[in-house]
Amino acid sequence: MDTKELLKKVRKIEIKTKRLSNHIFSGEYHSSFKGRGMTFSEVRQYQYGDDIRAIDWNVTARYNEAHVKVFEEERELTMMLMVDISGSESFGSKNQFKKDIVTEIAATMAFSATQNNDKIGLMLFSDIVELYIPPKKGRSHVLRIIRELIEFEPKSHKTDIAQALKFLSGTQKKKAIVFIISDFMSEDYEHTLKIASKKHDITGIRVYDIREEKIPNLGMVSMLDAETGKTQLINTGSKTIRTNYEKHYRSKVAYFKETFSKSGAGVVNTRVDESYVTKLLGYFKSR
Repeated sequence: MDTKELLKKVRKIEIKTKRLSNHIFSGEYHSSFKGRGMTFSEVRQYQYGDDIRAIDWNVTARYNEAHVKVFEEERELTMMLMVDISGSESFGSKNQFKKDIVTEIAATMAFSATQNNDKIGLMLFSDIVELYIPPKKGRSHVLRIIRELIEFEPKSHKTDIAQALKFLSGTQKKKAIVFIISDFMSEDYEHTLKIASKKHDITGIRVYDIREEKIPNLGMVSMLDAETGKTQLINTGSKTIRTNYEKHYRSKVAYFKETFSKSGAGVVNTRVDESYVTKLLGYFKSR
């Protein structure tokens, strides 16, 4: 993609997603996540009605009089966008690839955070962390994020969500609002998600295509696995093959929902032919 074409695409996404974030998401985003980050402000004498859990026992012992810690809401939050760029994200059947929707969602969330004067960071991952952009503020920073989402070419086409979560835990020492945008065709990330969820406010946004759920009966078909790069001749006329595929797909989806729920993380499911706006607004309002 040449520079002129890239800039045109970036601008198109900016116009669409910025309008959404300005008029729809910024208020919902702020009300959903405000007060999540609390920072220590000062110590004062205990007053009747104060929460005893806020007592600072060191200061109390020093002055022989009860003192409590005073906290205030952090004005500045950090949003981390963790975006799956593995091979399966290039799938699409309704005139739009999953990757396009993922880019729009990430851009919308980034502009919503900017409206709230928050920092935004980006992690692009496959089975390795392909790119990491540390959290920063500003429009030019968001535009860089959109550029990378559009044109970055991954070294690997496989997926490993656990590796991405380990990297998150290693780089983000302070609490962050984390959105993992993927089709979640991965497994064995329960333990790392549980650890990361203790520190961060995590939401998994699953973007999928209806054609991935089942294999239609088309006889003998040559199929390419986008994550392994291997082509196989599949007899789609076999009911057993179709049933096994459907079971495998459903097990991955069930694992995603169950694992995120157990870890206390949020879940959003949106199909490429559905309105992600409606899904995200519904999620924010339910928090």
